[in-house]
Amino acid sequence: MKDLFTKAAYLLIISIAFLGGINSPTALVLGFVFTLVFHNPFPTYSQRGFHLFLKVSVVGLGFGMFINETLETGKQGLELTMFSIFLTIGFGYILGRILKLDVKLAHLISSGTAICGGSAIAAIAPVIKAKSKTISVAIGIVFFLNAIALFVFPAIGHFFNLTQEQFGLWCAIAIHDTSSVVGAALGYGDEALRIATTVKLTRTLWIIPLSILSMFLFKTKGEKIKIPYFIILFIIAIFINSCHVLPEQATSFIVLMAKRLLVVTLFLVGSNISINDLKASGVKPIVFASILWLFISVFSLAYILN
Repeated sequence: MKDLFTKAAYLLIISIAFLGGINSPTALVLGFVFTLVFHNPFPTYSQRGFHLFLKVSVVGLGFGMFINETLETGKQGLELTMFSIFLTIGFGYILGRILKLDVKLAHLISSGTAICGGSAIAAIAPVIKAKSKTISVAIGIVFFLNAIALFVFPAIGHFFNLTQEQFGLWCAIAIHDTSSVVGAALGYGDEALRIATTVKLTRTLWIIPLSILSMFLFKTKGEKIKIPYFIILFIIAIFINSCHVLPEQATSFIVLMAKRLLVVTLFLVGSNISINDLKASGVKPIVFASILWLFISVFSLAYILN
């Protein structure tokens, strides 16, 4: 009976989130608290769900963008994106050596911080032949820091009076996972959301060169490189919107549904954060990830402000 109640409550929250009853930060906290108090009744489905829903949401947001603005935004963020990725990977390597952290774990966390959180970790892990426990620890820590970012970043943005353009760019550079990037920008404004999504997805493409670099660093060969194909669908959606193939009412509805599905995604992300996994990982990986995240956050904010 208790299990039935837990499943019903879990699905009810998802329904409320999709109907627009809660916002992004609340959805993430609800997911985390729900799992903490009860348990995640659908662990396998929720993990698959948030990966799928995130991709669908991002593609849906493309129907609210135009190709000229997207290209201009991509060009503006390119320099900072390249610089921050090289800086994060390099600093992560040095910091990992200083803290005597497992080399593969340090590389996975650095990759997640540098590019796109869980997606980058999932893509790089098979390339360097990381163990499942190492992957779980890296993803768990990154998701935990993402949860903090979702609350902290908008507050800092308002404190420094960041414009929507500045905040969108900062989110895309300094927050690990695409879900939290879009979630944080969602409440800041439509322009911040557009810029954050565009720059973050441009950043995601760096999974490919980083996978190739990882092969050389860890001397692995013949491993399959995961290509984020959903970005192609995102670009197609932008082209469709730019050519006015669909009526404005249709594209507006798609964007609205994408935003609501994103809130559902954040609830699923929250429900998959495990305190036990974080405790089991020990202090060093959390310290490593936190220092690396603070480093890139402060660096990118200073760069944007100046």
